[in-house]
Amino acid sequence: MDHQKNKLYQWRDCLEFNINTVHDLYSQYINKRQVDMVSSFGFGRGIATHAEGMYIHTKDGRKILDFTGGQGVLSHGHNHPRILKVRQDFQDEKRMEVHKHFFSPYMAALAHNIAQLLPGDLNISFFCNSGAEAVEGAVKLAYKYHDGKRKYILHSDISFHGKLLVTGGLGGSPEFHFPFPTIPHIESFTFDDIESIKSAVTRLKTEKGESDIYAIILEPFNASSLSQCSTAFLQELRQICNRENIVLIFDEIYSGWAKAGDLFYFFKHDVIPDILTYSKSFGGGKSSISGYTTRTPIFKGAYGSTRDAILHSTTYNGYGEETVTAIEAINIIIEEDYVSKSKHIGQVLHAGLNNLKTKYPDLISEVNGSGSLNGVVFNKDMYPALKAALNFVPGDLFKDEGFLGKLMTAAVMSDLFNSHGILTSFGENKNITLFVAPSLICTDEHIKTFIDALDNTLGKGKLKLLVAFATQKFLKT
Repeated sequence: MDHQKNKLYQWRDCLEFNINTVHDLYSQYINKRQVDMVSSFGFGRGIATHAEGMYIHTKDGRKILDFTGGQGVLSHGHNHPRILKVRQDFQDEKRMEVHKHFFSPYMAALAHNIAQLLPGDLNISFFCNSGAEAVEGAVKLAYKYHDGKRKYILHSDISFHGKLLVTGGLGGSPEFHFPFPTIPHIESFTFDDIESIKSAVTRLKTEKGESDIYAIILEPFNASSLSQCSTAFLQELRQICNRENIVLIFDEIYSGWAKAGDLFYFFKHDVIPDILTYSKSFGGGKSSISGYTTRTPIFKGAYGSTRDAILHSTTYNGYGEETVTAIEAINIIIEEDYVSKSKHIGQVLHAGLNNLKTKYPDLISEVNGSGSLNGVVFNKDMYPALKAALNFVPGDLFKDEGFLGKLMTAAVMSDLFNSHGILTSFGENKNITLFVAPSLICTDEHIKTFIDALDNTLGKGKLKLLVAFATQKFLKT
């Protein structure tokens, strides 16, 4: 089906598109460079038709084992039947979606349920759309709590909190290479380094010698680099924030809802933040919903008056179908014990990946992760061989500082997809990581299939993998 100008498509028209039509529409109306990048891989040259559980089905008849977990969104897998049913029932019964003049029983129930699952007085919730929006709401809350009288907010040097103007300014990932404007007075500290925190706290004082920091935001588990904060660091950080009256924000947008081996990663460390942000699998893989939950005194201090009660709001706050989806998603997580599933997946995956690390010491440098969030970092001593492959790669797809790491990881991803029908992704932060983060419905059989495939791929050797990937890129170009 060719792209037609001056035509408004119906959604079922999309089912007849071929990949050339999709590429053309993306190039004209979305992002041509995205087409260039993603179509370097086999999965960028096919069309997904439907998905269920751990599998994606394509128009050319392939059944793809999805080991990406939808970048954290698909803890429940694709199209979980309970998630589909609750949404269909809500629609069939024509339930009320959103209206500012009526209180939502669904939002009330969702906030109640979350408060029952979180420790301490993490009781007050606000729901919005994206993870970045939840983070911005948390930062705004912390600033208002101090009535705008403190200047500074601290973030980690490897942080990722989203790509809006505020959250981008709080990011320490290599992805943030362009200096967009952001909020003022942002300072960074070294991840999991309490001395770095202490130094900033000592330095950032008012003329009266009081703390001038209104918030510290941190991912206790940085999913994009698979880095984890220690218990000692988090507990001392909590003590510092208590002493200095600094609002402590934990960003668990990726690691939350059982993904990293506990319901939330901070549960491992007997530490409670002042504000917790979450999203991703919160929507059950079908709903764009995020939220933050804060301690009652923090909320009262910021928005506790009638005048300030609606200083932070959004049209889609508590959208009906989204909130009932989140209610069901959480109930599935609890009733089907996704925490235990996540821990088991982590144990089995780590055993398999570490066996491959022993088998291929010239290829694998590190195996990192927790629960279902895991990754493989390839050895840097392979770089001379990678440099020799540069002449095979046309264009500027990988012409950046992380080029060599991306190239090897991309070659492995490409072979896993083309040869074994397995979809993976890569993390880009401190290292270029082959991201291995399946849904929490993943079984031992799925893991064995993945480990056996990765073993076969790595057994081909780096040069063969690189040439195959470069040739695929060249032929596409």
